[in-house]
Amino acid sequence: MNVLVTGGSGFIGSHVVDLLVDEGHDVVVVDRVAPSHPNPAATFVQADLVNANEWVHVLDGIDAVSHQAARVGLGLRFDDVTDYARDNDLATAVLLRELARTGFAGRLVLASSMVVYGEGSYNCPACGQVRPGPRSPSRLEVGVFEPGCPACGSDLSWTTVDEEASFDPRNIYAATKVHQEHLCSTFSRETGAPVIALRYHNVFGPRAPIDTPYAGVASLFLGSIYRGEAPRVFEDGGQTRDFVHVADVARANLAALYADAGISGAFNVASGTPRSIADVALELWTIVAAGGPPPIVTGEWRLGDVRHVVASPAKAAAHLKFHAVVPFRDGLRQLAHDLAPTLS
Repeated sequence: MNVLVTGGSGFIGSHVVDLLVDEGHDVVVVDRVAPSHPNPAATFVQADLVNANEWVHVLDGIDAVSHQAARVGLGLRFDDVTDYARDNDLATAVLLRELARTGFAGRLVLASSMVVYGEGSYNCPACGQVRPGPRSPSRLEVGVFEPGCPACGSDLSWTTVDEEASFDPRNIYAATKVHQEHLCSTFSRETGAPVIALRYHNVFGPRAPIDTPYAGVASLFLGSIYRGEAPRVFEDGGQTRDFVHVADVARANLAALYADAGISGAFNVASGTPRSIADVALELWTIVAAGGPPPIVTGEWRLGDVRHVVASPAKAAAHLKFHAVVPFRDGLRQLAHDLAPTLS
C-alpha cells in the first residue's frame, strides 16, 4: 500500500511509520516538525495540515491514511483552546476535505483517545452501572477523590469501559478528540470510505516526550528520578489507568489498516491490565534503583483529570485480532534505559 501518515514525526506516528516500512509499504509522512528519528525509506513532507497547498500533492496514489497528527495534553489553560481547535479539529477538517476532493475511498485510521470517555464506568451497589459526572473542586480540595454515585451518592467500584459508552470530554484536548471522531464519521458516511478510530489508552515507550506539560506520566516520573528528585504522585495515587506500549499501538494501527472494508467504528487500544498511578511510580523507582528519594503522594489534583478509566480490549481482539503483547515491566525497563542518557 501507499500510506499517508500525518504526524509521522511524533512519538506514536514515528513508530507507525517504521512498522509500515518494515512491512514493505510505501510511506509518505506529512508533519510540520522534522522527524527526530527519520526513517530513510519514508518520504517526508514538512507542512502544516491546515495549509493544504503545502501537502495536497502527496495524495496522488495514496491508498490509506493514518491520521496521527494532533496537539496532545490536557491544555494548560483555557486560552489554549484555539490552538487545540486549530491543530486537531481544523487540521482534520482540511485533511478530510482534500481526501473527499480527490475521491479517496481507502481506509482512514484516526488516532483517537480514551479521553473521549471522561470518567470510566462504575458499579453502584444500589443503582447498578453508572457514569459519574465531573468531580467537584470542593470534594477534591478535602481529599475526596473517588466519585460517588450520581443517583444515590453511594461508594462506587470501577469496571471496564467499552466503545458503546457515551462521550463525556472533561478538558480541551478531549473535546477536540470527540470532534475529530465526529468529523471522520461524517466523512465516512458521505464518501463511503471506511474509518476506524483507535482510542489509545496511556501510551508509553521509546521516543515519548519528556519533561514537558504533554509528557506521559511514566516519562515525567523518570525525569524526577534521574534528577534525584522524588516522583510526585497526584491525588492519593489510586487513580487507575491502562498502560499500553507504543510498539503495541503501532501494531494496532496496522491491524486497523489491514481490516476488511466492512469493519469500521471505534476501538479501544489497551493492554487489558490496569495499574494505579502510584504503582507505576514505585515500579519505575525500583527499576532505576538510583538511590534517590522514593515517590511521594502529594494530594495535588487537576480539575480536568478523571479518577478511573480502564478499557475493555474485547472489541479490538474480536474484530481487529489485536492483542497487546509487550509486558508492562519489560516496557518500563526499556523506557528507563532509553531515557537514561537524556535525563541522567
